Amino acid sequence: MAVFRSFFFLALQYTLCSGAFISVEDLSKTKFDFIVVGGGTAGNVVANRLSENPKNSVLLLEAGGSNANVIDVAVPFLAGRASPNTAQDWNYTTSPQAGLNGRSIPYNRGFGLGGSSSTNFLIYSRGSKEDYDRWATVTGDKSWSWNSLIPYMRKNEIFGQPTDHHNISGQFDPSVHGFQGINSVALQGYPTPIDGRIIETTTQLAEFPFNLDMNSGNPIGIGWVQGTIKNGTRSSSATSYLAPQFLARPNLKVLLHARATRVLQTSAGCVRTVEFSTSVGVLVPPNILLHSGIGNSSTLKSLSIPLLHNLPSVGQNLSDHSLLFQSNFVVNSTDTFDTDARNATLGEEELAQWNNSRTGLDVDIPVSHLGWLRVPNNSSVFKRFPDPSAGHTAPHFELLIANGIIGGPPPATGNYMSMVPAVVSPSSRGSVTLRNNDVFADPIIDPNLLGTEVDMFIMREAVKSTFRFTKAAAWKDYVIDSFAISESSTDAEIESFIRAHAGTVYHPAGTASMSPKGAKWGVVDPDLTVKGLKGLRVVDLSITPFIPATHTQFTAYVIGEKGSDLIKGAWN
Repeated sequence: MAVFRSFFFLALQYTLCSGAFISVEDLSKTKFDFIVVGGGTAGNVVANRLSENPKNSVLLLEAGGSNANVIDVAVPFLAGRASPNTAQDWNYTTSPQAGLNGRSIPYNRGFGLGGSSSTNFLIYSRGSKEDYDRWATVTGDKSWSWNSLIPYMRKNEIFGQPTDHHNISGQFDPSVHGFQGINSVALQGYPTPIDGRIIETTTQLAEFPFNLDMNSGNPIGIGWVQGTIKNGTRSSSATSYLAPQFLARPNLKVLLHARATRVLQTSAGCVRTVEFSTSVGVLVPPNILLHSGIGNSSTLKSLSIPLLHNLPSVGQNLSDHSLLFQSNFVVNSTDTFDTDARNATLGEEELAQWNNSRTGLDVDIPVSHLGWLRVPNNSSVFKRFPDPSAGHTAPHFELLIANGIIGGPPPATGNYMSMVPAVVSPSSRGSVTLRNNDVFADPIIDPNLLGTEVDMFIMREAVKSTFRFTKAAAWKDYVIDSFAISESSTDAEIESFIRAHAGTVYHPAGTASMSPKGAKWGVVDPDLTVKGLKGLRVVDLSITPFIPATHTQFTAYVIGEKGSDLIKGAWN
């Protein structure tokens, strides 16, 4: 996301009608103090916070449209249908991934107001205190530490009751949450039959301790999932930060279907103008920066793009979380949502129930619990390679636990439980580069998933942990068998299966990373200004020097909140 006077963002989702929405013709009638490029997760935060001051005039440019009344966006349980291959997604594809047997895979990013906060799986998780403290250490700026960011966490969050209003004591720690913020967060509102077995397992196996609240800064353990849900409906940056009371501000204007293509220099070293088109296509901060002539000078020259500013780190350091959806277990039950997935009539009835009363299966995401876990510190791989995690409270991998198969349709018969592993402290790094000098061409996206021996080791150990989890007494006579790979599989067989089937959690980050002020590497200083330029800031997940070990929508919100304060402080 980019803001001009100003700065830079990226993301998307759905919102309501308002006088804030304008046409291209209206631009000639208004001057703006700030132009925010990208109405996504962080971009909408910045547009909201900058327009709090009625003296600031703010224009928000969004390449997509409104996702209002799109049922697959609004209904939490249907989140998996929101992308890819929909009108709400940019529909990216990665380059061939060496770590995935050369496969290219879809690369979901939200398209429309709210960005990926409108199309993701709604999981609200903050990560480890050490994730953010590492940012502070790397940038030399203590204001990026966990403790310094806590006010922004609370400013973002309004923790509410689950849809069914059940007693949530013992399922979260109220002392670590915000209750006066903007973005709604809630616990599960439709309990599943395996909830008790999951919690019982944490009392039976020390390897999987119960964690009262994974958002305390110490996420290690198994705990209840928290989601960006309000009254059984998705809460995105569009429904929250661009809610009607905010869009009613006369100093905030929103232009939809406006794809930013380049930023333009107005005087030496000063960027205050954005070029856009009313067509659609791919939009990411490094893509815009590179087409603007901000990047590696030799690469830009080879593409016949005039150099504005030599900044070789633009588009580098792409980090993402890899996952394996096909980690499932056959269960001795018919009470899983596999049955619902196969029965169109039942699905219609459940959707009607959601529409009429905001109750039932559809008020929740499919995932009921999360596990954040580490491989042993004395693992052989760490004798040869550095530990990629931020510290001992930062997980190496995540387990997403669900009462049925997630990530695709279930087989024609049978009932299942998912235990989906994801590598959340990757050592792999990729890149976003230009295909050519056509501003409408998709960039080349290479997240380099499972591109290192360390990442494969972590994923393999995560798969093995699911076998140990289901051996607890709590699952006796319930878990019948593993579905695709088994406990008896060799390391080589597990690795082969992973390379053939793994994908991504769609958490790209780091392509415009922060570094210390004055450093020769990195893209932005700790105040989020683009190095060597004036009037341009990057305020989104691309600024992360290390991807946090968490679901990154929370991180985008906090970056948006802190970035807004940095902008306002500089403006004042």
